This record gives sequence, structure tokens and C-alpha cells, in this order.
Amino acid sequence: MTPLGTLLEQSTMTLTIQTLNNATLAEATHMLDGVYEHSPWIGEQALSQRPFRSLAHLKYSLVQVLEAAGQDAQKGLIRAHPELAGKAMQSQTLTAESTNEQSKAGLTQCTPDELAKIAELNAAYQSKFGFPFILAVRGARGTGLPKSVILQTFARRSHNHPQFELEECLRQIHRIAEIRLNDKFGVTPNLGNDVWDWQEKLSTHTDPGYAELGQLTVTYLTDAHRACAQRISHWMHDCGFDEISIDAVGNVVGRYHAASPDAKTLLTGSHYDTVRNGGKYDGRLGIFVPMACVRELKKQNKRLPFHIEVVGFSEEEGQRYKATFLGSGALIGQFDPAWLEQQDADGITMRQAMQHAGLHVDDIPKIKRQVEDYLGFVEVHIEQGPVLNELNIPLGIVTSINGSVRYACEVIGTACHAGTTPMNRRSDAAAAVAELILFAEQRAMQDCGSVATVGQLMVPNGSTNVVPGRCQFTLDMRAPSNAQRDAMVNDILHELKAICERRQVRCTLEETMRAAAAPSAPAWQKRWEQAVDSLGVALHRMPSGAGHDAMKLHEVMPQAMLFVRGENSGISHNPLESSTNDDMQLAVDAFAQLLNQLSTEF
Repeated sequence: MTPLGTLLEQSTMTLTIQTLNNATLAEATHMLDGVYEHSPWIGEQALSQRPFRSLAHLKYSLVQVLEAAGQDAQKGLIRAHPELAGKAMQSQTLTAESTNEQSKAGLTQCTPDELAKIAELNAAYQSKFGFPFILAVRGARGTGLPKSVILQTFARRSHNHPQFELEECLRQIHRIAEIRLNDKFGVTPNLGNDVWDWQEKLSTHTDPGYAELGQLTVTYLTDAHRACAQRISHWMHDCGFDEISIDAVGNVVGRYHAASPDAKTLLTGSHYDTVRNGGKYDGRLGIFVPMACVRELKKQNKRLPFHIEVVGFSEEEGQRYKATFLGSGALIGQFDPAWLEQQDADGITMRQAMQHAGLHVDDIPKIKRQVEDYLGFVEVHIEQGPVLNELNIPLGIVTSINGSVRYACEVIGTACHAGTTPMNRRSDAAAAVAELILFAEQRAMQDCGSVATVGQLMVPNGSTNVVPGRCQFTLDMRAPSNAQRDAMVNDILHELKAICERRQVRCTLEETMRAAAAPSAPAWQKRWEQAVDSLGVALHRMPSGAGHDAMKLHEVMPQAMLFVRGENSGISHNPLESSTNDDMQLAVDAFAQLLNQLSTEF
């Protein structure tokens, strides 16, 4: 019989899921030693879920153990971690794993001033929350965060609510464990790294006025926008696409040919423009994930029974001109010629911007796709929300893109003296809107997937000592289906009318936008589900609250989307928008699985 020590030494050198599945409980527990700081019980309990289908399955099983353990055990795990650049590091009593991590982030080479600042932050954090600050200092790429980012994150998170910070520490611990598991299994997410790197490099292009502030802003047909298009097209060439072009509205189009020239085409992609001071991954992730897959197909000299067309849509955000979904809309023949005369903030018309960029407006009708030539449209996108992040699940299956309605509203009451007008004699416009805001919040929470938001709220010419006579506000209401949305809208508008009557004020409403819901095509949603399940990733189905290019393509062909978890509570349209190389790798793997499935069907 092989001695236990010998077997464990061999398994550490060649650790695989199969080795872990076949080991005894004691052996397997030892194999997972050090994944969670001073807490072997997490690995031991997770092993009861064997056999694991994949490394992703093992990671989620560990997450589930900690989730079920209760808050006392969770706080115990957090407290088992050392402070960043704290006493344990300085006394060289860190575990080997923690030493490696803090070293990669440069924390073992801090200046005296940096050590003093970190010590101050550690003390304040510990005093407020009762446990040490936890951060996966190897970061989203796994190579180590800059010390400046660590300090900024430390200061920012110190203002969080204690319950939120408890949960964030646990998420950071899971990321630490993920990286440690990668090291144990000898796994490097190479394609995820490439996708991550492409996005980082593309983010160096930003509009004037924002570059100086270190902010990412890429609006339609600016120099930065055109530079992004050129860089994406060059990378497509490097990946091995057979045809690459920039069309009449600035979309970057790459085609990878099928085995047969008369085959149909799978359409995919997303947008490369951004909001002002936005994030690096919104839209762009959906361009680079399929590009990575095409590159792998080219390396293998493999042709599929369908063409792959990847489109970097030139405009989705509507930031420079009021022409949201311009890029994807043009592909389905919905480019409005009236847009050409719109002016930006500097008085430059869209027509002039196109001419300056070398685009030919007369060719815009020619880029309309013939729907019968296409199988459908799929889009990979960062979630832009907190759900997957809170569930500790890397990928989500989109069931529908929410339908939405927006209103610009004004309640008109009577402006009067704040000191002399009794409370029961007022027609307070702002109080009426405040009551509506609370009702809208409560009404939206009655449904699964509905949301209602008052995003803008203003009392024109308001004064401290004047009861508001007018209050202007916006209403944004969304739901997974048109019927669910309309029911909520009707209830909220009915309540607004009742509030106005009761408070003796009146209201004006202007509908400014209405978009139909875009439910995922069942067959295509199922393909995403099968792809994700094949990776051993837990399935989570969810609606998309944000609009996407898939909404436009939905009007002419079947579509379905895959969401990728975001970090920092899934925040988006924000510089803190982020995802990890591991999650991007899983997105590439899922896309590759979807291609494999389609290859057996067509």
C-alpha cells in the first residue's frame, strides 16, 4: 500500500479533478489545504459533493459550504486572514499562500509612509467592522494589484455598511481561493487573460477632456472611437478572420468562413462605444469573447458548417447624438436619415462627423442584412448588476431583455411661505412626488424582475423657506414582458393621479421612450444553458434590466444572451466596472461549447 505522504506528494504535483475525486477524504482534504486560510473544514465539507465535474464545479461547491455555514463561521474565516501588510507580514508569520499574494502586489516592499497609511486604515477598519479588511490583492488578472489601487479600494470600502462589507469580504475570499485553486491545479486562464488584455489596451483610447482625468469616454466617431475601430480590426486580422471591414456607420465587421460558401451565418458581437466616464467591459467583452474563439478555430484550421460574423457595433449608448442603437439598428435597416442633421454639443452634425471619418452615408442602406441568411444572434455581455456577484455564480442565462417606458413629468402645486402656511393647507408638489417615489418602489417590488426609478428630481427655483410649487422628475419603468411592464405602469400612473387629487396638485406627463421586451428565443436560450452546464457551472436564469444590441436584432431574428459576472457589486457605467480573467475564460469556453452544439445541428 502506498504511504499516505507519498500519495499526497504525488497528487500535489499532478492535481486534477479526477485525482481529487478518487482520493480518500483525508487525502483530498490535504490536497485542498491552504485554499481557505486556516480553514480546512470548508474543503472537507465540500468534498461530500464529489464527484466534481470540473474545477468550476469544485469552486462553487466550496462557495456553497461557506454560504450554509452561518455568519459566526463566516466571520471566523474572515478573522483567520491576516491584515494587509500587517504584523504577520512584518514578522514573517504569514502562510506561504498569503506571502505569495502580498508579495505579488508589492506589499512586502512598502515604504515607511505606505506602511503607516496601511496601518492607519487597518486600525480604522477593524474598529468599525470587527474583522480585518480582505482584498484579493492578486486582482482580476491574477498578477497583482498596484499599491495605489489597493489603498483606494481600502479607503472606499471603509465607508460601506457592515453587512455589505461582511459579504464583500467573503466574495474577496472566494476570489483568493479561486486563484489558489488555479495554482494547485496548474490552470492558467490563457484565453481569459487575452480577452482581459484586449479590453485593457482598448481602454487607452479615450476622448479629449477625459484622457487628462484618467477617465474612459469613447463617443461616436471621435478620434478615440475611430482608433478603437482600427485596433479591433487589426486584432481581428491577427485572429485569422477571412474578411474584415468597417462599414458605412463605423461597425467593425469580421467574418470567419464556413466549410461551405453557401452556409448560413451566426451573428454575434456588441458595442465598443462607452458612456462618459464609463467602464472597460460594457459591450467590448461581447466582441472579444467570440474573437478568441475564432482565433482558436483558425489555429486548428477548423471550419464550421456556418459562417461566424462578429460585429463591433459603433454606437449603442446614444452619448454624442440621440441615436441609440445606431450600429445594430443600421444592420436591420432602421437608420433614420434625419439623424444625419443632429448636432453634437460642438455643433458638428452627424453627417459632418461621418464625412470626416471617411464613411459614405449613401452606402448605409446597403449594410442591411438579409435575415434569411442568418441562423440567429447571440451576445455575451457583462451583467451590469449585482445579482451574479451576490450569488457567487460566474455566468447567467438571460431569459428576456426588459421592456421599458420612460416619462418626463412635472407636478404643479402652489408655492407659498414655508413658515406661515399650515401643513394641512399646502399643495406641495415635491411632497406629492416623494409619495409617488415610495409607491413606485413598493409596486415594482411586488413583481419578479420589475424595476421603477425616479432618476431625475428637481424643484425649479426652489428656496429653503418656500413650499415647492413645482417638481420635475423622470419615471423609468421596466419589466421582463410588455404585459408585466404595462400593468406596473398603469398602477403607478393611476396612483400618481390619486396622489395629485388628494393633495390638490396637478401633473403633466410626456412619454419619452418605449421599448418592447425582447424575450430570448427558447432554442437559443437552451443552447446557452447546455453550454454553461457542460462547464459544471451552476445555472442561473435572469432577465436583463439594461438594453442591449440584441434588442434590435430581436426584431428580425432569434436572439439570446449570456451574462458574465461583474466585480464591485456588478457596478457598470462606472470606472469600477470589472470582471476577472477566470470568468472571461468561462465565457469563452461557453461560447466555444455553443459553437460545438450548433455544429452538430446544422
